[in-house]
Amino acid sequence: MSGNSSYLYKRQWKTNINFSISIMALFERSGKSLKKGDLIPSFTLKDQNGNPVDLPEALGENGGVIYFYPKDDSPVCTRQARAFRDHYEAFTDAGVRVIGINSGSTESHKEFQQKYDLPFTLLSDPDNEVLRQFGIKNVLFLTGRETFIINAKGRVVHKFRDLVNAGNHIEEALGALKLL
Repeated sequence: MSGNSSYLYKRQWKTNINFSISIMALFERSGKSLKKGDLIPSFTLKDQNGNPVDLPEALGENGGVIYFYPKDDSPVCTRQARAFRDHYEAFTDAGVRVIGINSGSTESHKEFQQKYDLPFTLLSDPDNEVLRQFGIKNVLFLTGRETFIINAKGRVVHKFRDLVNAGNHIEEALGALKLL
């Protein structure tokens, strides 16, 4: 590719990405999302081992990080899970529990956890009931990617949303630990 055609290709690619993001925003499902200061709903979901987990009771001594992600073993979701894994000690040192939630089955979560040696809990929300209670926005056919930092009393102290840049969720969550 010549210098000029390479520039045009990159410019067109950026334009296509920006257009796609704008279109995705148009298709987001509307609804009330939990915000800072809100209590999280009480719920029970099964973890990757099929055991029931009750929240907010199961949060760590200082609270927790609850992150919603679209799909086990997809490229972006895998990067996000591995980043939480790689920084897991920072969360446990702060007395915070990390929990991932999506509509995948307990079996899918177990395979995902084992494949990437994930030390945290993955909860199955097969009917997306908890996702709706948190007000997670869908983008086209994908479940939204949102992270909530919850204090020991079960209140949202910080939340972050970014569908594409999964690594930003870890940075936001680590930064929000100071709020607990």
